[in-house]
Amino acid sequence: MAGKYEVYKDKSGGFRFRLKASNGEVIASSESYKTKASAMGGVESVKKNAALPVVDLTEATAEKG
Repeated sequence: MAGKYEVYKDKSGGFRFRLKASNGEVIASSESYKTKASAMGGVESVKKNAALPVVDLTEATAEKG
C-alpha cells in the first residue's frame, strides 16, 4: 500500500490532516482548520510544495560574538 493523507476531526471540532507512510507511520500532521475545505486545501498545498529543495539549517555557520 502506498502512503496516504487522512483528513479527520480533532477533539475541538476542527479539521486536520496527517500524512502516513506506507508502513502506517505518521510522518506529518497539520494544524487545526475551521473547515474541511481548508484542510483539503492544506493537503493540496503540501502536495504542490513537496518537491521543493531541502534547506539544511544545521550547517549554517554560527555567528561570532
